[in-house]
Amino acid sequence: MSKIRAAITGVHGYVPDYVLTNAELETMVETSDEWITSRTGIKERHILKGEGKGVSVMAIEAVNGLLEKTGSDPMDIELVICATITQDMLFPDTSNVIANATGMKNAFCFDVSAACSGFLYALTTGAMYIESGRYKKVLVIGADKMSSIIDYTDRTTCVIFGDGGGAVLLEPAEEGVGIMDSIHRSDGSGEQYLYQKAGGSRFPPTLETVQNRDHYVTQIGKPVFKAAVSGMSDVVRKIMTKNELTNEDITWLVPHQANKRIIETVARMADFPLERVMINIHKYGNTTAGTLPLCLWDWEPKLKKGDKLILTAFGGGFTWGATYLVWAYG
Repeated sequence: MSKIRAAITGVHGYVPDYVLTNAELETMVETSDEWITSRTGIKERHILKGEGKGVSVMAIEAVNGLLEKTGSDPMDIELVICATITQDMLFPDTSNVIANATGMKNAFCFDVSAACSGFLYALTTGAMYIESGRYKKVLVIGADKMSSIIDYTDRTTCVIFGDGGGAVLLEPAEEGVGIMDSIHRSDGSGEQYLYQKAGGSRFPPTLETVQNRDHYVTQIGKPVFKAAVSGMSDVVRKIMTKNELTNEDITWLVPHQANKRIIETVARMADFPLERVMINIHKYGNTTAGTLPLCLWDWEPKLKKGDKLILTAFGGGFTWGATYLVWAYG
């Protein structure tokens, strides 16, 4: 009997209507379209506006779209994993909020927090439940409302991040398609270079933490860039070697959309031509856990059954990894 694998059988994404352009950012901080574009490749990003609207608003839209396009009964979904660092609240888990709002009343739900690597970690976790035979329908979400933790007076971060996300449905497959392999890594020494200082148990919210703007993302660019390009290119090469793949075997490299320079450097170090690299950072910015599902959603019409993809991501922590999968439909 062939091994049961977890195949992506559907993908859907969502970004808010409001578009924050580089031109508008020029009125908010000392920057320019040329400065932003040359350093990040970003032209615009979508922002979720409205009082009391958390990341679940975007995830619910993505999930409802996914259930509809796959013809799935929400009561048949057995597990929901939501990768996010911008939960609606510290608890309950945002996955519970999403499941309740979309009618997935039979689902076991939990969140994964691994910054920009979150969707990749959640995808591997969901796949293991399928491979074990425990579940047959698993929904994996990656979404973040980064505008809620970004300081719009800090041009080093506010030009980079946007809001959005997507979801995939995982189901069993035994026909040579699905998630074939994953490599994940982490290094806690990276804490000092990319973090949100306040809001957790080490530095709970106080008047002082708010006044010091400690609830916003802090990023030290150079060490993050160096770690990201070396980490992602290394795991991409390793997963190809482990699975006896050449660059010509891979239809698409799907990198986390952190920064166009990072994407181009990873592609060059892994020897992938840019025409076979999914890039949409110019229109969404860095949506953290949302970038990989948004790439798959954008490219879904171009994907064919049997296409070989390598997904890779790098995030705060540090966290990083790569997943090799064979596309199951199209």
